[in-house]
Amino acid sequence: MKFHVITLGCQMSAADGAETAADFRRRGWQATAVPAQADAIFLTTCSVRRHAEERALSLIGRLREWKAQDPRRLLVVAGCVAQRLGSRLTKRFPHIDCVVGARHAGHYAEIVAEALKDRISASPQAMPKPLATPRGAGIPLGGPVQHLTIIRGCSCACSYCIVPSVRGSESCRPVEEILDEAHARIQNGARELTLLGQRVNAYRSDGMDFPDLLRALDALPGLRRLRFMSPHPTLCTDRLAAAIRECRTVCEWVHLPAQSGCDRILGLMRRGYSRQQFLDTAERLRATVPDVVISTDIIVGFPSETETDFTQTLTMLEELRPATAFCFKYSARETTPAAALADDVPAPVKEKRLAAVNAAVERLTRQALDAQVGGIVEVLAETSTFGRTRTGFKTRWQSPAAAGDLISIRVNSATRRTLLGDINEPNTP
Repeated sequence: MKFHVITLGCQMSAADGAETAADFRRRGWQATAVPAQADAIFLTTCSVRRHAEERALSLIGRLREWKAQDPRRLLVVAGCVAQRLGSRLTKRFPHIDCVVGARHAGHYAEIVAEALKDRISASPQAMPKPLATPRGAGIPLGGPVQHLTIIRGCSCACSYCIVPSVRGSESCRPVEEILDEAHARIQNGARELTLLGQRVNAYRSDGMDFPDLLRALDALPGLRRLRFMSPHPTLCTDRLAAAIRECRTVCEWVHLPAQSGCDRILGLMRRGYSRQQFLDTAERLRATVPDVVISTDIIVGFPSETETDFTQTLTMLEELRPATAFCFKYSARETTPAAALADDVPAPVKEKRLAAVNAAVERLTRQALDAQVGGIVEVLAETSTFGRTRTGFKTRWQSPAAAGDLISIRVNSATRRTLLGDINEPNTP
C-alpha cells in the first residue's frame, strides 16, 4: 500500500501529517512523493482562517478525478476542517473514504487503519502486519530541523479563534514521552527541534512546567538548537526568560503574538492583556535576553475597528519593533464568539489596513536584516546552502556545507527576507 501525505495549514498541521506518515510506515505502508502513484492520500487540513478552509475544500474537490481513476484508492481527510464539518464533508464529497477530526490528532493512523480495515484487506496491495518496532523507531528522517508537538488543543478563549472548538482543550504530553521522542529524532538526524503547541508555554505535566521542560531537553546530547511556537504573552514569565538565557540550545528568538495594539480591540478579542502589558512583557524579555529577536502576529479589520484603533496598532509596532510579523485580515469563523459581532469593516478598508501594516513590517524587517550586514552569524545548515541564525533569520551562501552542521557566515548583504554571505573560515580576519 503506497500512501501520499498532503499538509495544509499551520506547523501543528504539518507536524500531525509527519507524525501520521511515520505511523503509516511503521504499519508497513510505503510513502510516495507522487500522488498518481498512491493507493491512498492522507490530507491534513486547517480551519483557522476562512481562506485556509476554502483551500482545503477546493483541493478535496480536485481529488475527485484522482479517485475516479481507480475507485479502489482511498482518500482520508483529517484535521480541523474534518473536525468542524464532520459528515457534511462526505455528503458534499462522496469520494472521501474516511474523515478524522483534529481532536484525534496523534492517533490518526490507528483510526484510519481500523475504519478502513475491510477496504484495505480487500486491496490487491493490502497493508502488511504492523512492524514490531517501538514508537521511536517510527520517527521519520525529517532532516536536521524537525517539529515536536508537546501540547494538543487550546484552553484559551480568544473570541475570534476556532481552535478550541476543533482541537479541544489543552492536553499535555507526558515529559518522558516528549524526551523519548526528542531523543529518537536526534538519533534519526534532527539537530534542531521546534516545540509546538497552540499555547506552547502553557505546558505543565508530571510536576514540570514549560521552563522546566526546556531545561530537560537542553540536556539531551546531540541537540544543537531548540525553538518553540507559539507562546502566549500572558505566560511569558521571568522563569521562561531565564531559561532562554541560560540554556545552551534555546534560541534567542520568540514569537510573541500581539494581534492588536488597541486596548478596546484586545478586550473584544479576549486576549487577556492590554497594549502596555504586552509591551512590558517584550521589554522584560529583552532585558533578560539582550540579543533576543521578537516576531509577532497582527489581525486587521476586527469587528468595529476604527481608523483610530488601527493607528494604535501601527504605533504599537513602532514601539515593539519586531523583526517580522504575520499579518492577516479578520475573517469570521463559525461558532466563535466574534462571529456574533457585525463584520462591519468593509473589505476594501481591510485590504488598505493590511497593506499599511505589511509596509510597516517590511520596513522593520529590512532594518533588522541590514543590522546584520558586515557581521558574522552562526547558522545551522538545513540544506547545503541554506539555514537560519539562532535569531531566526534566513541565510544563504554559495560554498556547500553539510546539512546539520553549525557554520559561521560572514554577512555581505540582505534581500527583503534573507541574509546573503560566505562561509567564514576560522583564519579569516
